[in-house]
Amino acid sequence: MNTLSRRGFLAASAAAIGAAQMPRIAFAQAVAPISLSAATRTLDIDGRAATVFGLAGPGGQGLILDPGQRFRVDLTNDLDVGTIIHWHGQIPPNAQDGVPDMPMPLLAPGETRSYDFEARPGTHWMHSHVPTQEMQLLAAPLIVRSQEDLAADRQEVVMFLHDFSFKAPEEVLAEIGGSQGGGHGAGHGAGALPDQGAPMGGMGAMQGMNHGAMGHGAAVGMPMGNMPGMGGMMGMGGQMGGMAMDLNDYDWDAYLANDRTLSDPEVVQVERGGRIRLRVINAAAATVFWIETGGAEARLVAVDGHAVQPLAGTRFGLAMGQRLDIEIDLPNEGGAWPILALREGARERTGLILATQGADVRRLDAMAETEAPAFDTDLAQESRLIARDALPDRPVDRSQMLMLGGSMQPYVWTINGAVWGQHQPIIARSGERVVLSFHNMSMMAHPMHLHGHVFQVVGLNGRRVAGALRDTIHVPPMSMVDVALDAGEAASWMLHCHHMPHLATGMMTELAVTASV
Repeated sequence: MNTLSRRGFLAASAAAIGAAQMPRIAFAQAVAPISLSAATRTLDIDGRAATVFGLAGPGGQGLILDPGQRFRVDLTNDLDVGTIIHWHGQIPPNAQDGVPDMPMPLLAPGETRSYDFEARPGTHWMHSHVPTQEMQLLAAPLIVRSQEDLAADRQEVVMFLHDFSFKAPEEVLAEIGGSQGGGHGAGHGAGALPDQGAPMGGMGAMQGMNHGAMGHGAAVGMPMGNMPGMGGMMGMGGQMGGMAMDLNDYDWDAYLANDRTLSDPEVVQVERGGRIRLRVINAAAATVFWIETGGAEARLVAVDGHAVQPLAGTRFGLAMGQRLDIEIDLPNEGGAWPILALREGARERTGLILATQGADVRRLDAMAETEAPAFDTDLAQESRLIARDALPDRPVDRSQMLMLGGSMQPYVWTINGAVWGQHQPIIARSGERVVLSFHNMSMMAHPMHLHGHVFQVVGLNGRRVAGALRDTIHVPPMSMVDVALDAGEAASWMLHCHHMPHLATGMMTELAVTASV
């Protein structure tokens, strides 16, 4: 470490990825692909051993690529069950996107599959596209550095967040669905929990999708701005229009930052007066977090891997699937600075600690004194985000409204009134400018993730904005968010809620892109 520059231990040596030093990949593309393994591992969670899944690269959990380096990976399934990995935030060819049977099947135990595509810079991640496996921590950071990252005089730290239960994921899903009156044994109809070994989307494998037969029924949604005043429905204390929001539908056994709880948090050594780029990834199954930097001066500089105009603050929120890049300038004096992740609407918290050498690092309670508020119910944070590199301005070719619905009793969640397998695809042609309007009429928020595309937030509750570039957007209850995108490769791309229990009951549809004429 002494041979490195003053703040030379960048992401390649960030202790925050699996507490292991990650390899610094050479600029020249290596001849051999990077080996990545889906495998089991054992964690110590508050003194109790837990067997979970993971994605092990050459230096531990996760991968780091340098500027211009292609994503050339040989993925081996070392589990005893089939799996498939989605590269969240990347835009590979559709065949490499990592969705079961669309078009590639699950990797069988012992099978290796090769991937090769141009990597998009930013803070991203990778995870199983089987819901129960993501709930077993089959996920890891995927960091693609830019030339700016290499040139900057700053230390990079990753904070990878998860929620965890010692119970089997199938049991967790059964409890959530059964306790809410969902028809756990009711078969294929609404409210039924699916075969929990099924690929993500929950309603069995992806068979029977007749794209041509369903293709032309998609209605054109109303244009942006037709629903003014929706934001005024939110009251205080988790109330909306007189109705209570459902913030958390499961109490997990532990909340993890880099596989650890606050009983034994990761302590990252930092320099006095140093600058940190904190890359926060919310890989939780069903938990929204607030990130608090406390006494450290901070500013939000990127979301979902895309730069935004810097936003100063000490508390920023992120939903499941989303990422935040936060720059922190440390004081010139020594000390310890906890970076905490607070569970919305609750007291539980996790995090890591930035500390200078020899600093007094005090133990932190995993329960805060007060509950954290609900996240962005009025879209206040989202409304303050402005893309640094916006989509080019052009006319909209196609608009589509997506109604997000569902209930706790029975526990079933839908897009346009349908679960996966009964859905009607959203239609677009390659190259078209498309506006999708997510209209949430349920009492739970939904983090909506679109595969294969980057979109820009262009409307919040009927108000036009030049918002952030994203791939995952948090849509609060009784709210509407408009996003614009340019339709990509002619293929079927998944569009789903990244709340795993919602997804497991079928809250998924597809953007069916056809070739341009």
